[in-house]
Amino acid sequence: MSLQKKIVLSFLVSAFIIAIMAGLLSINFIEIKNETTFLELTDTIRSKSLQLRRHEKNYFLYAPAKAEDESRAIHAYLKDLDDVIGGMKPSIKERAASLKVLVGEYRQQFSAIEGLMGIIAGESAALKRTSPAYVKASRLIEANFLDKPLEDVRYLQEVLSVKPDHPMIASLKKLDTGITALRKTGETILTVSKELDKTARDKVDSFIRTSRVVILVFFPLFLVVGFGTFLFIISNVVRRLKLLTDIVVRTGQGNFSHMPPASRGWTGHDEVETLINTFNTMEEQLEQREKELLQSKKLAAIGTFASGVAHELNNPLNNVYTTAQRLMKKTDADSPEYIRRGLEDIFSQTMRVKSIVGDLLDFARGREPHPMAIELGSLLGNVYRHIGSTIATAQVRFRLDLHPEEIVIYADLEQLERVFINLFINAVDAMSGTGDLSVRADEGDTAVMIRVSDTGAGISPEKLEKIFEPFYSTKDKGTGLGLAIVFNIIQRHHGEIGVESAEGSGTTFTIKLPKGQGNNG
Repeated sequence: MSLQKKIVLSFLVSAFIIAIMAGLLSINFIEIKNETTFLELTDTIRSKSLQLRRHEKNYFLYAPAKAEDESRAIHAYLKDLDDVIGGMKPSIKERAASLKVLVGEYRQQFSAIEGLMGIIAGESAALKRTSPAYVKASRLIEANFLDKPLEDVRYLQEVLSVKPDHPMIASLKKLDTGITALRKTGETILTVSKELDKTARDKVDSFIRTSRVVILVFFPLFLVVGFGTFLFIISNVVRRLKLLTDIVVRTGQGNFSHMPPASRGWTGHDEVETLINTFNTMEEQLEQREKELLQSKKLAAIGTFASGVAHELNNPLNNVYTTAQRLMKKTDADSPEYIRRGLEDIFSQTMRVKSIVGDLLDFARGREPHPMAIELGSLLGNVYRHIGSTIATAQVRFRLDLHPEEIVIYADLEQLERVFINLFINAVDAMSGTGDLSVRADEGDTAVMIRVSDTGAGISPEKLEKIFEPFYSTKDKGTGLGLAIVFNIIQRHHGEIGVESAEGSGTTFTIKLPKGQGNNG
């Protein structure tokens, strides 16, 4: 994950935490607002309920003098309570449903009491017409209709001898029952309004506590996650960059040490890791270039030395060679056998030394290539047929695999032939004349990759490191200059050559040559 994505992710996580906190607080604030509105309504209901009970008390105490005024006040407060409950939002109206029912019951009960009072008043007037004794006590009795109706019943029965089945007695008893029920309903209205008020206050307090908890939990979490993640990313980047700086300094001092790979986790796969991997690749390339530079310097020094030695040896060898030739011509059948064999041995060894001197001169001269268009398949086929006339290849299975089938490169024909002659002869020798010799060539946009593989005995890692050094050979016989010459030729063609091998599993030489005409010369 890139640094940009990590920073964005940490920001999104922090923003998500803040969003959750803001969402929860918004919900709480909405609920607090709703409960505050409901609390105002319950406070109004409680206040009006208290006023209703006050006028109810006055209605019973001061009747009939103030009955009409108190009755109007009671009906007005009942209407106010209906309006307050009816004006509530649907979401909170349900919570006041029981109160609405109680207000309705109260109205019915009060209306019933007012109806009974009308009936009792009529019966009282009728009783005045038939009972002079009642007329004398009527004012006291009528004053107690709403306050103490049962006292009136007892007085009428005991003092005035009114029969128990008299309509006024039944109405007063019914009135007492209605007054008791009304007072009970009024008390219940007060109780319910107080409970609604208390519930609303408790909910407001609960939401306020929840808001505090949300702030106390999510805000520190935001600080820990946001700043913690940011500091973690920064410290991780700085630590790796400091390590990279130290290694760059050591590289400048000639110590080519790789930086350890980044830990595979949330911190890996970012721009710093890409920089580290690029640096490690650069380290490998620098190390390889240093080896190649050292090899080139070594080859140049050896070439200078070899050139001087070859020139010094060339003239004496020519004299020995021509002298041995003349002496061999002068011998005949009468010459002793040991003389003829000695001359033949001198001649063959001189030829061998001349071949070595020739290799030395070829290695030292380092002629620049003269590129020309070469069809690679034909070149490789011709080289293999050529070596077949000098070494035994009857038991070797040669396979040529080109992609595409026709590949044209620009190179020095003679030098390139020498490269593959050396590689093919080495491969046949490594297989002791029996095995598979495979050549695969793949054409790219700018270069051609050629792989020469054999199924021979392979080369140990210790020998593999020195294989391109002059005068180093894995054979019992040989000058050790063949692969050094191959190395020089490939370099002069601006190409690359490498080798892979393991004991018992064969050897593969890989050559990369530029194919364009402008890349050579």
